[in-house]
Amino acid sequence: MRIIFLLLFLLITVLANTQGKTSTGFKLDSLPESEIDIPIQINLKPIYVLAEKNIDTVFTSPDYPDGWVQSDCATRYKYHFRRSPLSMSMKGTTLNIAFTGYYQIVGSTRACVGGTVLSPWTPGCRCGFDEPERKVNVSFTSTFNLQRNYVLNSKIVRNEPRPLDKCEVCFWGQDVTNEVIKGLKEELDASKKVMETNYGNVNLRPYMQQAWNMLNDVHNIPGVGFFTLHPKKLRMENINASNDLLNINIGISATPVVSFARPYVPQTPVPDLSTANNPGGFNIFLEAALQYDSLSNVLDSFLVNKRFDVTEGLFKKHIIVRNTTVSGDENGDLLIQLDFTGSFDGTVNFTGKPVYNQEKKIIEVQDLDYDLKTKSLLLKTAKWLFNKRIINELKKYASFELGPYYDTASTTMNTWLNREWTKGIRGTGSITDLKLTSVYALPQHLLIRSNCVGKLSIVVSEINLGF
Repeated sequence: MRIIFLLLFLLITVLANTQGKTSTGFKLDSLPESEIDIPIQINLKPIYVLAEKNIDTVFTSPDYPDGWVQSDCATRYKYHFRRSPLSMSMKGTTLNIAFTGYYQIVGSTRACVGGTVLSPWTPGCRCGFDEPERKVNVSFTSTFNLQRNYVLNSKIVRNEPRPLDKCEVCFWGQDVTNEVIKGLKEELDASKKVMETNYGNVNLRPYMQQAWNMLNDVHNIPGVGFFTLHPKKLRMENINASNDLLNINIGISATPVVSFARPYVPQTPVPDLSTANNPGGFNIFLEAALQYDSLSNVLDSFLVNKRFDVTEGLFKKHIIVRNTTVSGDENGDLLIQLDFTGSFDGTVNFTGKPVYNQEKKIIEVQDLDYDLKTKSLLLKTAKWLFNKRIINELKKYASFELGPYYDTASTTMNTWLNREWTKGIRGTGSITDLKLTSVYALPQHLLIRSNCVGKLSIVVSEINLGF
């Protein structure tokens, strides 16, 4: 989940995304859900190492070496059992755990009839002490299946132990290997039962609910706003392993939002895993809100105090721009108010439609018209004052070139995707398409919709307890 936040945080920081509803007089198409699918490959060897460290290597009878296990009136024994390093492998959703057991056993006997002791214990007879330890191969097979309701089912099979050496003890005077294996199987079956009780059906929903709550958290991004992912669906597909590598594809359908006021986001129950087909890669739909105050400042930097000399017949006049104000109306029009002084004082209001020119990669204002307001009766009829030169100048500075920003964003994101984010976690990916899809003038801000498409895969090569 943290990986997805990192990806979206970068996109938001570069493009200043936001999404919202409007009460304008025209209808905005709903923004499609963003789809994020990230294949994650986890090296299982570090997990095997953790298992090796956390599973005992030596097992003994109670109170060994002094205590005895008395199976009946006539027999007693004690044993020492150690295991080799675990051999673990996983293929598909099946985990195989195997090891070689090395054991020593000491036993003695006495005469008993009907529970009545008739003789003392014989001296202890030893197996695996004066000669090499006796060996047996032990293995378990466990098959995993994750249900849509987050219940992880595990079917554990205890495979038949395979003795590699005979065990002969003097008090029986015969090969007791089968008896030893029989006792071993009873111990292994008891362990299998404990594992099935504890891990046969594990409900992961409480943990997934915690993750879901984290996905719904509101995050403050300085200089941008408050980010909420708004996840809608979760999917976890293609869980399989091969050559000590576990492959998982994690997918999220979401409608990310950045708002200027901290939103209230109620907690919702985590939905069951989706069975939707995996689209692959990420396809994120973004909305960028350009604030009109910022646009006004940009326009001011180009036009304020700029002098325009105009001539119409015998009239030679000039105007000087004092101030500009950019806003939007409920009809989707971009409004530019220009206050001027000079030969005349007044205000002119320009109205136009913001349009994205895909070929030039700029947002420009088309169908620019204006309404002149002044106290001068002469000027009220002198629309010539705002000739093509002034209008063209205004169009030039009211255009926003986006090509360099998209190039910078693509370069920055590609650099970030292809790096080691933290020790043992490396990303590989690319932005295949980053484009603006539409632009709307709203009363609150200029809304720019973008679409980012790419691929990202994660390789986890190290696992530690703090991960």
